[in-house]
Parts: sequence; C-alpha cells; structure tokens
Amino acid sequence: MVALRLKSMVKSMLSFSLNKTVISTLALVSVFAVGQVSAASDSHRSKKSSSKKSTLVHAKASSKHVTKHASKHGKKHVLAAKSQKLAKGKRGARHAVEINEGPSIGDAVGLKNSKDALSLASNAAFVVDQDSSKVLFEKNAEVSLPIASITKLMTSLVVVESKLDLDEVIEITNEDLDKEKGTGSRLTIGAKLSRADLLHIALMSSENRAASALGRSYPGGLPAFVAAMNAKAKQLGMNDTYYVDSSGLSSKNVASARDLVKLINAAYQFPLIREYSTDSHYVVNPKGKRLLEYGTTNHLVEKSDWNIGLQKTGYIAEAGRCLVMQAIIEGRAVVMVFLDSKGKYSRLADAGRIKKWIQGMRPQA
Repeated sequence: MVALRLKSMVKSMLSFSLNKTVISTLALVSVFAVGQVSAASDSHRSKKSSSKKSTLVHAKASSKHVTKHASKHGKKHVLAAKSQKLAKGKRGARHAVEINEGPSIGDAVGLKNSKDALSLASNAAFVVDQDSSKVLFEKNAEVSLPIASITKLMTSLVVVESKLDLDEVIEITNEDLDKEKGTGSRLTIGAKLSRADLLHIALMSSENRAASALGRSYPGGLPAFVAAMNAKAKQLGMNDTYYVDSSGLSSKNVASARDLVKLINAAYQFPLIREYSTDSHYVVNPKGKRLLEYGTTNHLVEKSDWNIGLQKTGYIAEAGRCLVMQAIIEGRAVVMVFLDSKGKYSRLADAGRIKKWIQGMRPQA
C-alpha cells in the first residue's frame, strides 16, 4: 500500500531545478500537508490534541533537477494557547501560541542547506531599493513557497481596489471557521463588524476569520474573490503565485520572494493598507458582543529605530515564519521579503541583519 501511495505521489511531483526555478509549485504543495491542532476554542477552552502523521518531502538531486519523494512521517505538532495582555491596564488579550515547529516545504527540498553572506535564518529572501528596483540582496528568490498569512496582503488589495462599502456590517458565520488547521478565534459566530474593521485586524493582527469574512462577502462569494486574487497576481506579473483562500491557512497559497515585492509595491499605493498594517493596537466592538482589543503580530512597528511603511507576517508549518516589509533605512526606501524562517523571532532578526548591512553600505554615487 505504501509503495502504491508513493508511486502516486511521485507522479504528481514537480521538477525543482538547482538554479532555483520552480517548474510547478502546486504539485509540491498538493502532497505536503502538516496537521495542526486548534490553539483554543471560541470559549477559550483548550482542546485535547491527538497524534497524527505528517508528510516530509525528501529531495534527491539528479543533474540539474531534484525529484521529490514524499513519505508520511512524524507526529502532529501540538499547539498550546495562552492569553497574555496586550497593554498594561487595558482590557483584552491576544492568544500567544507555542509551536513545536517541524520541517517546512523549503526544508524538505533542501533550501535549509543554502548559505548566504549574512547567514540569514530564512530559506528565501529578496531585498530591493523601492525607488530604483535595484536588487540589494537575494537568496532563493525565485523559488515558489507557501506564504501563509502574507496572503492577507493580496486579500486587502482586492478588497480596497473593489471599492466595496467599508462601512458595511458583515457577520461572522460557520463558513468562516478554520477547517484547514482547526485554529480558534476570538471572533465568535454571530459577531458583526464593519468591512473596515475586518480589514484592520486581518492586516494588523492576522485575524483569520476576518480574512475569511472579507472573501466570503465579496460579490460572488469566496470563489469569485479567489479568482480576483489570482487575476490581480497575473496582472502584477506574479508568475510564481497562486491562491486558493483569502486567509493563507492553506499551504496551496504560494509565491516566490521576487513575486511578493511586486505585491508589496502595489499594496503600498493605498494609504489605508499602509495604516492598518502598521498599526500596533486596535479595539473592535462586535455588535452585541464584548469589546476586543487586538495587537500587531510584528513588534518592529513599535520600535523607535524602525520606520516601517507597510508590513505583514505569516506562519503555518509548511511555510515557516514569513515576513514582508517596506521600511526607510538611511533615507532609502527598501522592500524586504523573508520566507520560511524558523523560530519565533528569527524573521525579525533577519530584518535587523539586513537593516544593519544596509546602514553599513557606502553612500551611493
């Protein structure tokens, strides 16, 4: 049975070239699924977790291409959720999740063995001068990988460009429950928020049900919204990008670091996206529910030594820790992308390494 399953999987595998060009990413992510247990229920009760086999992908090199074979191995990562206060003396809490991180898709295909001059923890990175488009740094920038909640940046772009009524009140329904990973949310079924509030907490705090509701409430529903996301990606020339949902919970949402610079530049044109993504705290008032206070998922926006104009973080096991930002460094507008980093703070540390490196550059002639 195992042999037959492997044979079936191999038929769907993509060829992955050593010069980092991805022939077909969708084939890879379609066979890589890592389960996660719900962090918390809507009533904040912890769920009992169970063991489950996850998929590891082994890379085998042959001349210019790498053939990937998948085998089921390992245990389901257990998530333990805990509440912590967002600010002293304020009501409301954000759930902090302790995650035992396993191998990502990037790890599985050998990207973790890639070396770079700055010893970044991210498997893929791309840094450019926003004004001149000059490439400042790159590492596996053309490899298409799962992007987790970086997806919400495209979600916000489609919402804003559609010019839908931002004051329209949208109700959270059963359709917004996370059936992909089983994660929880403080936005309970029946909670009602304006489209603007949903957009705000989706960008700032990566609220998954908010992102789901934004897609679901689009004319034609979620299928039409996802189609609009992919159409926008094509329009922007994001040829290594594909979306299947509006939240990024699916590992089938993929893009290359090079593609994401195009998305950042497009989203940056909208002041609302810049404002919401770089806010540090925000309180929403779901109609008929208690006040909820949310905080940023990227604490660099709160640092006085950072000047960040736009940002988004992301995490699922298949994607690792991801971060995209636009920031002013030494008077220079810089766009940076970090994909598939390990460890809670490693992506932020990578941003710090890039910042320090740019600060050490000689003035451009």
